Amino acid sequence: MKIVVKKSELHGRGVFAKVDIEKDEIIEECHVILIPIEEEKFLDKTFLYNYYFEWDKNNVAIILEYGSIYNHSHNANAEFDSNTENKTMILTAARKINKGEEITVNYNGDYNDNKKVWFEISD
Repeated sequence: MKIVVKKSELHGRGVFAKVDIEKDEIIEECHVILIPIEEEKFLDKTFLYNYYFEWDKNNVAIILEYGSIYNHSHNANAEFDSNTENKTMILTAARKINKGEEITVNYNGDYNDNKKVWFEISD
């Protein structure tokens, strides 16, 4: 496996490269649990509020494997793409990621989107 979870200076814990990862290389394919949109209001009352995202017009999703551990950065080095047929999110390197570097994603969806996110950040 080319990734590992360990303590992060960004936010608690994060996912780090165990080896050099080249631009456009697939880092991980994560499965998702789909939850009907009408049940979203229940998630909003739980700790999972910060861990789900819009999947399609009928569902929100919770990402499995290491998918929910990647930290946010406006200067992300990786990005997720959804595979609706397989119900997975594929994480790909947006640039070369060096061994030991934390792998980050932009929670706005696009790795270089600088819009404000819903929580305090320090990058």
